[in-house]
Amino acid sequence: VQLQAFGGGLVQPGGSLRLSCAASGGTFSSAAMGWFRQAPGKEREFVAAISPRGGNTYYTDSAKGRFTISRDNAKNTVDLHMNSLKPEDTAVYYCVGDPSPSTLLSSRRRTTPGSYDYWGQGTLVTVSS
Repeated sequence: VQLQAFGGGLVQPGGSLRLSCAASGGTFSSAAMGWFRQAPGKEREFVAAISPRGGNTYYTDSAKGRFTISRDNAKNTVDLHMNSLKPEDTAVYYCVGDPSPSTLLSSRRRTTPGSYDYWGQGTLVTVSS
């Protein structure tokens, strides 16, 4: 599966942004999908994930209540809606996927970058006034 992320940009604190990821090839509808981010000088960190049919979603604590992950299996897309953005959300955001839905069952596995086989190229989100 090839992934391409869109939607990054500059937004003011408190603003909103939607990231989209388009998948091609492979079987998107059976893949676990998610988003990671990497801020300057920091390690890549888990943001959110979603099960193949969208019935289960997972978030890092800092994203809960502000971010929403969703997917459209008919369009082979996964989105990350981000609200109430903060300067500390500034990072390159990566769309990820894995053919094994069981990746999401373990907290340790779903938050580990190496658990995901598919990675997009990243899109930069800058939150600044």
